[in-house]
Amino acid sequence: MLDVTVTNQSASPSRAASRRCLAIVLAAGEGTRMKSARPKVLHEIAGRSMLGHVLAAVTEAGAEDVAVIVGPDRDDVAREAARLAVKAEIFVQTERLGTAHAVLAARAALERGADDVIVAFGDTPLMRPATFQRLRESLAQGAAVAVLGFETREPTGYGRLVIEGGILAAIREEKDASEAERAITLCNAGLMALAGRHALAILDRIGNANAKGEYYLTDSVQVARDLGLSAVALVAEEEEVQGVNDRQQLAGAEAAMQARLRGAAMRNGATLVAPETVFFTHDTRLGRDVVVEPNVVFGPGVVVEDGAVIHSFSYLEGARVGAGALIGPFARLRPGADLAAKVRIGNFVEVKNSTLGVGTKVNHLTYVGDATVGAGTNVGAGTITCNYDGFRKHKTVIGAGAFIGSNSSLVAPVTIGDGAYVGSGTVVTGDVPADALAVARTRQVNKEGWAKAFRDKFAPREKD
Repeated sequence: MLDVTVTNQSASPSRAASRRCLAIVLAAGEGTRMKSARPKVLHEIAGRSMLGHVLAAVTEAGAEDVAVIVGPDRDDVAREAARLAVKAEIFVQTERLGTAHAVLAARAALERGADDVIVAFGDTPLMRPATFQRLRESLAQGAAVAVLGFETREPTGYGRLVIEGGILAAIREEKDASEAERAITLCNAGLMALAGRHALAILDRIGNANAKGEYYLTDSVQVARDLGLSAVALVAEEEEVQGVNDRQQLAGAEAAMQARLRGAAMRNGATLVAPETVFFTHDTRLGRDVVVEPNVVFGPGVVVEDGAVIHSFSYLEGARVGAGALIGPFARLRPGADLAAKVRIGNFVEVKNSTLGVGTKVNHLTYVGDATVGAGTNVGAGTITCNYDGFRKHKTVIGAGAFIGSNSSLVAPVTIGDGAYVGSGTVVTGDVPADALAVARTRQVNKEGWAKAFRDKFAPREKD
C-alpha cells in the first residue's frame, strides 16, 4: 500500500538529523481578505487545514518541539494545533507588532534551547518537509540565519534577497530598494531558520525604526552580519512558498496540492484515466494497479487496495476498498464502509458503517447501513437496510451466500442466516434462519377483464 500524499517527503539523512529542532509557526493572522468567520489558517487544502499542512511538514522535517503563535481569543486555532500536534505549545501574540515580535512570543520555548529554530507561517500550506530540512542543513553547516527565497518574473511587491560574493547581504523591502536592487528577481519567501544558540541574541537586537514601528524578522540578516555571523539564502519553487490570503489564492493552492497528489498516485502505480478530474484528500492511500476513472472524489480516510477499480462519479469517505473490488459508477461509500476483496458496488449504491465479505455484490439502487454482510452474498436492486428508528441505529446481519431479492426492506435489528433467500418485495421484520426463504407480501390476485372494464368506463368521459 502506497500513500498518495507527497507532503511526507523527506530529505536524505544529514547532519541536521541529530540536531534538536524547534519549529515556531506563526498563525495569528486574521485573514480579512478571506471574507470568512473562520481564521485564515483553518481553511482547508485537500481536506486538511492549512495550519495542519504546515504542522505536518515541520514535524516530518524533524521538529521535536512546536510552538504555535495565535492571536487573542483564538481558541479555535489553538484547539486545531493541539489536535494535530501532540507536542504543540500555544503562545498568544497580544499585540501585532511584526513578525519578529510574533516569534518572540515563544520566548519561553526559545529559552529552553534548540540547535535549530524553524520559523514557518500557518498560511503557506504547500511547504515540503524536505525544504525545511534544507534550511536546517544550512544551520548544521555553520550559518546563523538561513532564508528561503524564490525566483519570479514578477518581483514587484516582494522583498529582494541581496547576494554579495555568494553571501546573503540583506533582505531589502521594495520601498527601500535601489533601482538596481529592484531588478533582482530573487525574492524573500518569509520563511527562515535560525541557529538556536544565536536566535535570542539576534531577535532581541531587532529594532522598530521603520514607518510602522514594527519588529521585522527580515532584519535578522543585518543583525546577524553586525554580530559577525553568517546568513545564507536557499531557493525554493515559487509555487511551494506561496501564501494564501484570499479565496482565489486558496483555490490556487488547492489546485497545486491536487496536482502533487495526482502525480504521487501515478508514480506509485495507480492509473488515473483523467487525472485533472480526480480529487484526493491529503491522506488518501491507493494500492498498485488501482484504476480511478474520471470524476471521482476521495474524502478523508480512504484506503483502496491493489487492483481495485473506482468507476466514474463515485464519492468515497472514511472507507476501505479491498483488493480487486469494483466500485460504481455513481457509488457513495460513507465512513465505516469496509469492503473485502472482490466486492462489487454498483451504480446508485450507498454503503455506510458496514462490512461486506469477499465477493459480495450490491449492484444497484441500494442502501446498506450499519450492517455486516457475509461473503458471496447478493443484494438485489432497491434493497434498504432500515437501520434508524428515529432515535437509535440498529444492526442488520446478513450471512454468507445469502440472496436478498430486489425491493426488499430489512428492518433492523434483524439477522438473515447463511444461504437464506429473501423474496423480492419482502419487508423483513424478524430473523431468517439459514437456508430458509422469507416472503412477506400479500398473495397476488388476478381479476380477469378488470382492466378492460375500467377503460370502457372512463375512456368516453375523457373524450368529452
